[in-house]
Amino acid sequence: MLAIDTSALIKRYVDEPGRDMTVRLMETETTWSASHIVRTEAQIAFCRLFGDDETVTGVMSDLDRDLARFVLVPVDELCLERAAQIGCSAGVRTLDAIHLAAAERLPRPVRFLTFDHRQREAAASLGFEVV
Repeated sequence: MLAIDTSALIKRYVDEPGRDMTVRLMETETTWSASHIVRTEAQIAFCRLFGDDETVTGVMSDLDRDLARFVLVPVDELCLERAAQIGCSAGVRTLDAIHLAAAERLPRPVRFLTFDHRQREAAASLGFEVV
């Protein structure tokens, strides 16, 4: 299973460094996963990147089509409690900690895809294969 952080997922839709790797990994993995906040976080990123509503709407349509294939992990009280523990111990930002806490709920093995340096280190310390 490939757990995908928003920093990686947006690269599927934006031509920037890391895009080819993200597309390739998503093509070779049969199961994708993310925390349930991924859509909201991605939409905000797309609004900042593109600015105009028409482009954002088109990209969100592509994202929604892909998200139908995802195992989306709920962000509930237990997930948030674990995220706080991860954030405090690993020094990652709140949303990054939530993605990690959600990925911990998945059956192993889990490969974790992120382009955030601190989150990569935290994911490795939690036992994920980081790609």
